[in-house]
Amino acid sequence: MRELNTRGQRPVFRDQIATVTDLEEFKTELLLSIKTMLSEFKGQAPTKWLKSYQVKKLLGLSDGTLQNLRNNGTIPFTKIGGTIYYGSDDIDNMLLKMKRQPGTVRTLKRNL
Repeated sequence: MRELNTRGQRPVFRDQIATVTDLEEFKTELLLSIKTMLSEFKGQAPTKWLKSYQVKKLLGLSDGTLQNLRNNGTIPFTKIGGTIYYGSDDIDNMLLKMKRQPGTVRTLKRNL
């Protein structure tokens, strides 16, 4: 049995071969770490403010479409310096307003 290093782990060498037992121990340690991380984030509130790239990714929008939504007042925003922020509640409200009933079609239109 090898001695443990300062972090309480066995040293790993470049030419070392991993055994099935080593892999099973790694799997157990990895799963424990993931469970710990998930439990830490579980009680946290969702992000209140989102940046443009996050909104585009979340809603699948292009730069131009997001710009149009800002320009026509469909989605409120706050600009600080060169960064634009969107409230997550505002995005939820916009989606609820755009919600359609089965058999009806509703699309985003510019306010003329």
